[in-house]
Amino acid sequence: MILQYPLSTEKAVRILEAENKITFIVDRRASKKEIAKEFESTFKVKPLKINTEIKDNKKIAYIKLKPENSALDIATKLGLM
Repeated sequence: MILQYPLSTEKAVRILEAENKITFIVDRRASKKEIAKEFESTFKVKPLKINTEIKDNKKIAYIKLKPENSALDIATKLGLM
């Protein structure tokens, strides 16, 4: 499983609302293409762009969605909002 869990920090929620990006902790060995493929198959939404960073030995993926797809809707389905 590549997408481990969504991040629900203050910064992640701010990015979710302001930039239409949802933040996930992902498998550290996963590539951006693998992350995009799993996100698309799980949520039936194709991501526009994915940025990753490694912090505290965890890989964080910032998944930007197209304007017609709301990251807020996905966060609501996941129970974050």
